[in-house]
Amino acid sequence: MTAVRVLLADDHALIRSALQMVLAGADDIEVAGEAETGAAAVRLAGQLRPDVVLMDIRMPDLDGIEATRRITAEPGAPRVVVLTTFDDEEYVYGALRAGASGFLVKDMALEEIVTAIRVVATGDALIAPSVTRRLIEMVVKNPAPSGAVSLSTVTGREREVLTLIGQGATNAEIAEQLHITTPTVKSYVSRLMTKLAARDRVQLVIVAYRAGLV
Repeated sequence: MTAVRVLLADDHALIRSALQMVLAGADDIEVAGEAETGAAAVRLAGQLRPDVVLMDIRMPDLDGIEATRRITAEPGAPRVVVLTTFDDEEYVYGALRAGASGFLVKDMALEEIVTAIRVVATGDALIAPSVTRRLIEMVVKNPAPSGAVSLSTVTGREREVLTLIGQGATNAEIAEQLHITTPTVKSYVSRLMTKLAARDRVQLVIVAYRAGLV
């Protein structure tokens, strides 16, 4: 099994060291490199071609949002997981628009961050519950224009799946609730992303709220 290669981008050496130590204990993950500035993260992402970039939002030279935008704009770009804190809510939507596939909070257990890296590396997306709440608040404060979200091409079952995605359910939880298999859920998620022009699961959460499903 090929290990997931991770680039750690954080300007705090202690945080990078802590993450390095935890990831070293995972047989299926390896640290490809470290960056202490946003500019360095962009450069190393191009040079090292990691699978996942763990990106701090507040970085010197270039903030995490702009670094994420530049990294994800490249062909075959790695997945980017943004690290945030409770007072960073104004950055969350910006990071989403920049192409981030995950949002984690720094007070999560390090083991949870390891799990998140695995999830995102498979092509899925992951949002910490506390970040989801802030994301929803932003959607409420900035509603889409009437008719901006159309579900006309979405089937009844796909609508059920989309609703559960908006509620934060994982594929396994959706499968259990709808009495279908996890691969079937993945198929529904893939079709929803195609129909709704959503880049990943994070954007499907936004669509679910904009459409009033949650």
